[in-house]
Amino acid sequence: MASRRLFAEELVVRLDAILFASPSHRALNRAAVLLEPLSRGQQDLVLQWARVAAITDAELAHQVCAAAARVFELTDEAGFVAWLKRGLADFDAHGPAVARQRLDDVEGFVAEYSGCAGVVFVDVEPQIARFLFALGGHELQIKASHVAWTDTESVYLPARIETMMGPGANWQLYKAIAVLLWAQIRYGTFTLDIEAQVSLWDDPAQGLHWLAALEAVRHENLLAHELPGLAAEIAAIRGPWPDDLKQAASLLDTNSTVADSLRILDGLRLSSRPPPKLPHLGVLDPAAVIKVRLEKIQQPMRVERVASNTLRGLGGVGQGDDSFAPLATDLAADDGNVAGGVSDDHESTPKAADAPQSELRSGNAQSAGEGVWQPVSADAGTEPTVAAQLAKPDHLYDEWDYHRQAYRRQWCRLYAHDGEPGEANYVREIRRRHAPQIRRIRRRFEALRGEDEILRHQPDGDEVDLDSFVDALADLRLGAELTPRLFCRRQRTERSLAVMFMVDMSGSTKGWVNDAEREALVMLCEAFEALDDRYAIYGFSGWTRTQCDIYRIKTFDDSYDDSVRARISGIEAKDYTRMGVAIRHLSKLLNAENARHKLLVILSDGRPDDFGDEYRGHYGIEDTRRALQEARYAGIRPYCVTIDRHGADYLKRLYGEASYSVLADVTKLPLRLAEVYRRLTS
Repeated sequence: MASRRLFAEELVVRLDAILFASPSHRALNRAAVLLEPLSRGQQDLVLQWARVAAITDAELAHQVCAAAARVFELTDEAGFVAWLKRGLADFDAHGPAVARQRLDDVEGFVAEYSGCAGVVFVDVEPQIARFLFALGGHELQIKASHVAWTDTESVYLPARIETMMGPGANWQLYKAIAVLLWAQIRYGTFTLDIEAQVSLWDDPAQGLHWLAALEAVRHENLLAHELPGLAAEIAAIRGPWPDDLKQAASLLDTNSTVADSLRILDGLRLSSRPPPKLPHLGVLDPAAVIKVRLEKIQQPMRVERVASNTLRGLGGVGQGDDSFAPLATDLAADDGNVAGGVSDDHESTPKAADAPQSELRSGNAQSAGEGVWQPVSADAGTEPTVAAQLAKPDHLYDEWDYHRQAYRRQWCRLYAHDGEPGEANYVREIRRRHAPQIRRIRRRFEALRGEDEILRHQPDGDEVDLDSFVDALADLRLGAELTPRLFCRRQRTERSLAVMFMVDMSGSTKGWVNDAEREALVMLCEAFEALDDRYAIYGFSGWTRTQCDIYRIKTFDDSYDDSVRARISGIEAKDYTRMGVAIRHLSKLLNAENARHKLLVILSDGRPDDFGDEYRGHYGIEDTRRALQEARYAGIRPYCVTIDRHGADYLKRLYGEASYSVLADVTKLPLRLAEVYRRLTS
């Protein structure tokens, strides 16, 4: 039996529990009256998503409830969810004012949405971003535009695609457009001065359109060679090549470059034929690419000017010292867009994420809004330090919000640090105390190397191949020509493996857990000298999304020397365990390694956790699980070694059936970790 609709009085009670923090809380009666005529399913859907929106902003949730009835008049339940998700995405990207304005434009949204056949940019942005990252291992910004193009730093896609093919095909078309734009970067479309080439045309725009079509032919040939499955998907969306491009398809093979496309383009210059139309074709904008490259060249000089001016303002330069005067003059004449420069643009003003760490940790920082960040403390006259205002994160990472079933774009601010050195004699003491165990681990690791492969019938080598020699002697006696392949050579079998150790440095590891982690790493590193495996060690900790810290203990290129030993001994407990952002960053570093097999080993003492109520619990588990899925999608195998004996409720969901180990005795961590490594890499 279907549930009856809720009356206005009942809706007021439920809305009061959700929207109690909203400034418009006293206007709940009006929202309840508007929701009363809806069906029970629609009412439940509004209440469910109002709870999700209230986690982000209570006033935004109130607006959702007030406008829901108008949305349902013009579209269905799927349209309501799409409308709300777009508003939440705008809140993350542009702030509350833009989000409320977009949510209020219900008619405009429905006009864009216009049925179920269309696909909207905001719905495909997270998937496209992850897909392109998995293709090239390089993070590209994905933005909406009226046409598809790229400046090599960002990929611009249409705000909406709606054809008669249906939603699935529209998503495939979005992906095909994005892949071809990525291919322009990957396969060197902009390595030559294409702007000078098309300037010879009477209509340069027509020349660029022709060149984009020729490059699409070349790129699809290259994709068919490297990624045949993806190329087949693109070909199915594209359809047959137009007649004008069939000849080009036979000329541009897998060895061709943009120079070959330009040669064909030069032959088309005197032709009056219009360029062919392809559904997945973007436009070329070489001027935008040049602008991006110039900005990269000029950025170090701008940073130098800003740093010089900052030092002068801090008193690092005496009043009578004019050594920085030219730099200050240049800065004053700048366009105001330099990093850290003073301008009227609101982005130059520090937000809550730029707040000093002491204020954040004391709980005195108010949440970010449209205005400037101001500390709320007893000392109202205390200003944020200049260093805190100028602090910029080394990386920005998305975070998965399971409430919304979407990513919060550039949500986490990650800072990379070098690990602090610890006790000078710590590693020497561990080697002395655990010498028998280290020898045992080393012997097990030596067995992983296997035997060298013997290559026979070689023209040169270290040893004589007796079998080849006997055969050659027999041939010689029969009058045949003597073969020169009389030697054999030993060749070491390459394991092609890269391993990343991700060490939990949260406050809960303080004491014996931290000691066991350090001992395990020392014993492993000592035994690793028997292998040629590339490995790296990073620690992680943090305090809310605004201060996610990664500590470099050993990079892939570092040798196991005294500096690495000192950083291992300096590993110590710090703050909280926000794992998702750490996994994404270390997976990115690991993915850049040229190895066939990649392993991410996580050492932790418990579940994901952070300051405040949002990340701890189901939210943190789902974000971490999503980050692990992204790592697997990129070809990385994650494995966790934990001492949380109460982790049965989340470990299987995070890592899977056979991708984690639980230790009852933390003192056994070193030997268990070595055994896990041997099993995973053998």
